[in-house]
Parts: sequence; C-alpha cells; structure tokens
Amino acid sequence: MAASRIYTRAGDDGATRLGDGTRTAKSTLRLDAYGTVDELNTLLGVVLAAQPAPALRKPLGQVQRDLFSAGAELSTPPGPRRPAGLPCIRPRHVAALEKTIDHLDADLPPLTSFILPGGTPAAAALHVARTVCRRAERAVVRLLETQPFETHLIAYLNRLSDALFVFARYENHAAGVTEPTWPT
Repeated sequence: MAASRIYTRAGDDGATRLGDGTRTAKSTLRLDAYGTVDELNTLLGVVLAAQPAPALRKPLGQVQRDLFSAGAELSTPPGPRRPAGLPCIRPRHVAALEKTIDHLDADLPPLTSFILPGGTPAAAALHVARTVCRRAERAVVRLLETQPFETHLIAYLNRLSDALFVFARYENHAAGVTEPTWPT
C-alpha cells in the first residue's frame, strides 16, 4: 500500500485552496486571519506541553477545539459554496469563556498593579498566546472591514485574550510563583 504524501505542490505558486474549493493568494487578509488563529492554537499546544495547572488543561483543550472551528469558519468564505453545518464560533462559545474566566478569577488575588509577562514557563507562554490572540483579533477585524460576514469571532477572540491573561495569573498562583509587576 502506497503511503500518502503530505506535500501536494499545489501551493508552490503562492496560492492555496479555501474551504469552499476556490483558490486564493496566500497573501490575502483571509489567509492572514486564519493563519494567525492557527498560530495561536499551536501556541496553546506549547502551553499544554509545559504542563500547566490541572484546572487549566480542560479549558485550554476546549479553546483549541474552538479555534479549530474558527479556522474552518475563516477559511471558508460565505456564499453558496459554503458547506452547511460548517463549525463556527457562536455566542455560547463566548459565554463559556466568560464562565471560565469568572470561575478561575475568583481564586486569584485582586490586581493592584500591572502584571508583567513571566512566571512559570506555562504562564509566560500564556502571556505570549494573549498577544498572538490580540493579533488574530486585529487580523479578523481587517478581514471583516473588507469582506463582511456574520460572525461572533471578534467577541470570542476579545474574550479569549482576557481568558489567557487570567489563565496566566492562575498558573502562577497555582504554582506559588509571585507574578512580576509594574511598577515594582
């Protein structure tokens, strides 16, 4: 039995196939948006590999699944060729993030100064993920400014950056690591 190849050479001309079967340049806003969401998802894999606090593992796994749905949504332009039942971010995803934020934040000491990125390796990676999340949010906003479609993804990414901040604080708190602050 012949092994399948991971490479197709189809993108060697600088174009790629979208979820609806059309081809587009790899330099488009759509590719930037879902590529940045993919980068964020990959970074959360790094966080999980760093063995964060057990209370963070299930929410991080759910966020990874949500981001995969976001990538499907972004990689498939709206229109007649868009498959029915395509996974998309819904208001329930935003509400679930809010519930998780509230639950974890209840265990944290109140903020009295700005938190600098750092602490445990998982917390530091969560802070990096937060900044990548903000970049993904900006990329999605740029896409929607030129190619509007109904989506809850901006609200989700906005809330996710808050969640990642709380996750980083929770990770440091659970590990007994004092968060670096500014001013000192």
